[in-house]
Amino acid sequence: MNISNLFKIAWKAILLNKTRTMLTMLGIIIGVASVIAMLAIGEGSKESIKKNISSMGANMITIRPGAGMMGGVRTSDQTSMQSLKLSDYAAIKEQSVLIKNVSPLVNGSGQVISGAYNWPTSIYGASPEYLSIREWNVESGVIFDQSDVNSYAKVAVIGKTIQENLFPNGEDPIGKSIRFNSIPFKIIGVLTEKGENTFGQDQDDIIIAPYTTIQKRILAQNYLQSIVASALSEDQAERAVNEITAILEKTHNIDPSEDNDFNVSSQQEIINTFSSTSEMLTVLLVAIAGISLLVGGIGIMNIMYVSVKERTKEIGLRMAIGAKGKFILMQFLIESVLISVTGGLLGVLLGLITTFIISTFLGWPVSITSFSIILSFIVCTITGVFFGWYPARKASASDPITALRYE
Repeated sequence: MNISNLFKIAWKAILLNKTRTMLTMLGIIIGVASVIAMLAIGEGSKESIKKNISSMGANMITIRPGAGMMGGVRTSDQTSMQSLKLSDYAAIKEQSVLIKNVSPLVNGSGQVISGAYNWPTSIYGASPEYLSIREWNVESGVIFDQSDVNSYAKVAVIGKTIQENLFPNGEDPIGKSIRFNSIPFKIIGVLTEKGENTFGQDQDDIIIAPYTTIQKRILAQNYLQSIVASALSEDQAERAVNEITAILEKTHNIDPSEDNDFNVSSQQEIINTFSSTSEMLTVLLVAIAGISLLVGGIGIMNIMYVSVKERTKEIGLRMAIGAKGKFILMQFLIESVLISVTGGLLGVLLGLITTFIISTFLGWPVSITSFSIILSFIVCTITGVFFGWYPARKASASDPITALRYE
């Protein structure tokens, strides 16, 4: 008896009990659909996180003040939080060869006012290179230049949120004056819209002015709250971090045995951290969804046992006229695999539909990969073989005489 005949016999046996077979497939269908949907959500989340963080500056490196780690706890005091100076910014700018742009950064919060309108926001002091680091463009107007930095000019560029709240009637803000905590600033540019970042923060709710102006007129301080830079490329970000660390350790006269009073991190590190967390959650969700596959496999084993019992006389008759045990085993094994693979196909279809619904109606980021579909088919086949083997083996080991006498 050839394999094609065994497939035909197995398929006819399945069609004779359509309702029972469909109910048996249900566990496989739900399990496969759940795995595909969960993997799509997990991959979509990873891509969304990477895209959102990269939108803040794919090659960005951030240097913040603060002491190192002691006993697993980050230590910080007032002195260490004021450890970054303009001399550090100058040293990085002059000595680093892996940095494309670098900017000091200071910021303060307060109320910005224009005529009868006001809005609570933050103002950032930076150099003209800051926009390139953050991959920001000016939609209208211009960015301030180095001469504005040197002269402590009271000029600023604003985000879309500031424009919408201070100029709600649609007037052009370029050339208009606004006051931030009683200090007047002339608007010279409006930034292109960026929307919310990964952390839900509105990136357009911002005012950017020369850092010298903010330090002297708003904050009255001579230290920096952070320094931001951009590496020459994403591939060189890690080397740039190490280079900046070495430069600052030298300028701060830090002994190798001492903790640094600053912290240097890249966007890639943040992306890796969030991606690893997302992967852990995806594995957890897939593991939970995989329970349905296990239940489906047990259902297949159960129904194959029932099928062997119901067809005991058929098995005895076939073996009495010369059918070998291996053909009986193959027949029932093929039935088991057909049930699981057919359930897998329907599960893939349901998984794709579910993913489409999640993306369309819930607006969640999803990404269907060929890996999830291939994995589903492999799992379905293994499930059919694993859970169908024992009942098939039992059928093939039946004694023909006993089987023929079975009532």
